[in-house]
Amino acid sequence: MFRKVLLAGFILSFILIQGFPSIVHAAKKVKKQIKAKQETEVLVTFVELGSVGCMPCKMMQPVMKELEEEYSKKGLKIIFYDVWTKEGAPYAQQYKIRSIPTQVFLDKNGKEFFRHSGFYPKKEIVKILRKKGIK
Repeated sequence: MFRKVLLAGFILSFILIQGFPSIVHAAKKVKKQIKAKQETEVLVTFVELGSVGCMPCKMMQPVMKELEEEYSKKGLKIIFYDVWTKEGAPYAQQYKIRSIPTQVFLDKNGKEFFRHSGFYPKKEIVKILRKKGIK
């Protein structure tokens, strides 16, 4: 009986030791991926102040989605605030907007460098991003 337990322990140890390097390798790979994602420096923050009930704001939704897909790994961060909600209303005051949608662009230090009101086409936004180093 003792021999069987000892043999089973030996076999189990062997299996674990053989699999351990691959587990360590996988963990290191995941850690590198997380670190790389965290290291993506935010060069521009695009703040969209609008509402889900506003037609020009609805037209901005696919634009923001495309921009996020194409540029989020290149330094663009997109934030949307629905200013017609209790949670979003303070941002309308913070950014002193007069109409919606309003797009506010912040540099990497959080300083506003550009603002636009109304629907804003993707190609125009891309021009702004390129001026700030996002290609």
